[in-house]
Amino acid sequence: VACNRRHPKPGAEHQMDKKPPVLSRRLSGIDAAFLYLERKEIPLNIAAVAIFDGPIPFRQFVANIDSKLDLIPRYRQLAVPPPFNLGYPTWEDDPGFDIKRHIFPLRLDAPGGEAELEALAGRLLSQVLDRSKPLWEIHLVDGLKDGRGALIARIHHALADGVAGAALLRVMLDSTPQGSRAARQPRARAACPPPAEHTLAEQIGSAIQSALENVVAAEAGLLSLADGLLSDRGKNALQDLATLLPELLQPPERFPFNKPCSGDRKFCWTEVDFSEVKAIRAALGGKVNDVLLSVVVRAVARYIRLHGEKVNGRFLRVVCPVNLRGDENGDSLGNRITFLPVVLPLDVRDPVAMLRAVTTRMEIMKSVRAAELVAIAASCMGATPAPMQELFWRGIPLVPLPLPLLNMICTNVSGSPTPLYSVGRRLLASYPHVPTGYELGLGVAVQSYDGKLFFGLTADAHVAPDVARLRDFIRACFHDLSKAAAKSARPRPAKRTQRPKPAEPVEPAASTNRSAPEELAPAPLPDTAPAVAEVVQPEPVSSRVA
Repeated sequence: VACNRRHPKPGAEHQMDKKPPVLSRRLSGIDAAFLYLERKEIPLNIAAVAIFDGPIPFRQFVANIDSKLDLIPRYRQLAVPPPFNLGYPTWEDDPGFDIKRHIFPLRLDAPGGEAELEALAGRLLSQVLDRSKPLWEIHLVDGLKDGRGALIARIHHALADGVAGAALLRVMLDSTPQGSRAARQPRARAACPPPAEHTLAEQIGSAIQSALENVVAAEAGLLSLADGLLSDRGKNALQDLATLLPELLQPPERFPFNKPCSGDRKFCWTEVDFSEVKAIRAALGGKVNDVLLSVVVRAVARYIRLHGEKVNGRFLRVVCPVNLRGDENGDSLGNRITFLPVVLPLDVRDPVAMLRAVTTRMEIMKSVRAAELVAIAASCMGATPAPMQELFWRGIPLVPLPLPLLNMICTNVSGSPTPLYSVGRRLLASYPHVPTGYELGLGVAVQSYDGKLFFGLTADAHVAPDVARLRDFIRACFHDLSKAAAKSARPRPAKRTQRPKPAEPVEPAASTNRSAPEELAPAPLPDTAPAVAEVVQPEPVSSRVA
């Protein structure tokens, strides 16, 4: 689900030794939207469940994080609404900041297995963060089996998106067991900036500036989009898009997990070796994100059939977040994302055919620059007065739609390709969480780390209480695709030919090259994504979406 991100080279200086990024005090329109949209039925936290090779000493961990907070000044700031409600909220320093209000010890219920840790994570992810303090929390979990340790970190979506959240996790952790050099060096705490001026003139000026910025961004986006679509490549992309119109114009459908959410969450996870994903990509083509999406869609189709519904002729509308940072690699906080919508067939049971169907559709949607169109729409909305935006976002959960605009969100974020540590304990796994709510009862997040891809599945406890079955289907569907890729990559032995007897004429044999008909999507599409044989770094489903 992501854009091009460069990983730090092994042995390079850790991100902790970089200067703190320059942060904007004023929230952007999309940052503020996550504040307006949130309620107890829609807790908008991005999170991760991290498992270590041993228990983490609580006091030592707190001291380690406290030594790094100057590198993340946002962790000491509150989201303060404007007094006249004319602009967006601003980030202001918390005069009563206390790190003990953000890091808590927890003891896992016996016997301390994976099921107990998943249940604990679900309870924490059901909670809305307290806005009277900076919007983040970490729970250190003790009592796991096999002498392991864990932490559950939550950050409000207004503070960071998935890419920025992964960057924050790398800052909080260390690249060596001995810790980072920056954390060991004494540092004078920076003086707090003066408080923002909440005068009427300042608020009006801020609102006008924000509106003009969004108007300029929308105009620039429209010009860029028009220029791209009028080129020869753009014209070919529009012709390819015409093949998708029968699917795109079908009315959206509700599936068993598209119901009003309650706020109670369930969380479970699984993982796969990234080397297997690269082998699939090398054998069958497509992008890493295409591989992940094809597995998820086939698993969702099995989950829908499990609930007694048919999938023939039906399509899943998935939204994939796209990173807009370029080479910043998450250093800038806040939300710098847009979204790529894609409609994927549910009735393709063959794993190879599904991968090709996903690859084709993703390539077409990217070629027509659908994600840029969504960004332009967001800029146009950002040009409206802030009070109207707040009214819009607060009213969305109160207005039931006759049909859902989308069915689920699937996001993929790149993590560290090398091991990370916390106070000497090695991070073994990091399972990401994507918030769900409204009528999106299921969400799937994927994060790469240290040669593996970690899936985090979030579900509303009342809408999809059996989300663990979807997790099992993902495992099975990935195994099916991996097996099919291995079979496709295996060279076929040459057939031995026998010399015919001279006295007997040889008749041509009947053709046996007939394959059983596959259950394919209603409208066959051209395969525009050639196979790629080289091995590449992961490209998350959320940022390059490809």
